[in-house]
Amino acid sequence: MKPYLSVVIPVYKSESTIRRLVEQLQVWLAQLAFEVVLVNDGSPDNSEAVCRRLAGEFANVQFASLRRNFGEFNAVLCGLTLARGDFAVIIDDDFQNPPEAILTLLATAETTGADVVYSRYAEKKHALYRNLGSQFLNYCTTWLLSKPKDLYLSSFKLIRREVIDEIVKYQGPYPYIDGLIFRVTRSVTSVVVPHHAREEGQSNYTWRKLISLTLNVFFGYSALPLRLLLGLGTVVFGISLGLGLLLIIGGLTGWLAIQTWLVVIWVVLFLAGCQLMVLGILGEYLGKLFLAHSGQPPFVIKYHLNGSGNEPCQNKGKVDRT
Repeated sequence: MKPYLSVVIPVYKSESTIRRLVEQLQVWLAQLAFEVVLVNDGSPDNSEAVCRRLAGEFANVQFASLRRNFGEFNAVLCGLTLARGDFAVIIDDDFQNPPEAILTLLATAETTGADVVYSRYAEKKHALYRNLGSQFLNYCTTWLLSKPKDLYLSSFKLIRREVIDEIVKYQGPYPYIDGLIFRVTRSVTSVVVPHHAREEGQSNYTWRKLISLTLNVFFGYSALPLRLLLGLGTVVFGISLGLGLLLIIGGLTGWLAIQTWLVVIWVVLFLAGCQLMVLGILGEYLGKLFLAHSGQPPFVIKYHLNGSGNEPCQNKGKVDRT
């Protein structure tokens, strides 16, 4: 039977928590026709074996194992591609978002008719560096994606089928789920849910990953930096013309003492800095463009279990949701 709700869980270093999470989902969502889609993102621990056993035990559990670590958003995109429900909720595997809160997201979507429902936290239990990084990224996405200022882009969210069908059309190597959502719809809302401290281990989000994600948002989902660069170049050109006229008039009238070597050094350093900035930004765009058209997929599935022990899908591609 086609599920009403799909629960997508990217799995990484969660051998000690993923079984308990799946078992709790079976309890909290028992009144719904639902499925669980587990995607092992090249986890170096025993998560793959645990997930494979879960797919054999529960008929409503799908499991896809990726050939290597592609990243959280790539794993989520894989899960959304496999999901068959009218709604899909994305939840982490560390119990910071309690599974019972899924019902709150679903009820909000059914009541408001919103395409996407984000979770909102009264108090976040992440580490300080991650909270600061999340706040900075939130400001960036407000500016670049034109999202509402009061909307926090949390990873725990629910998405309607019509939006999912558009998101999974993305074929590049750098998926950013929230960026893809705002390319499709502005019908989004949020609801307050609990946020717990991580039960085991440490967050897999490092400064390096946060910086990489920020650069991905800047250069992969908006042309605004290029437009700002064009505006900056226009302003600098105008100032240069004004200063040039000032130097010429001052030199001809004698009211301005000009030391030529200082002016030359200043101009050379200033223009060199501008050129390096321009080349760096253009390099980011060209690099992303090259990789996006190089045929590198967002994910590659090693094998896929659909809950009955079968393996209907061996690689990336469209999945029959009937």
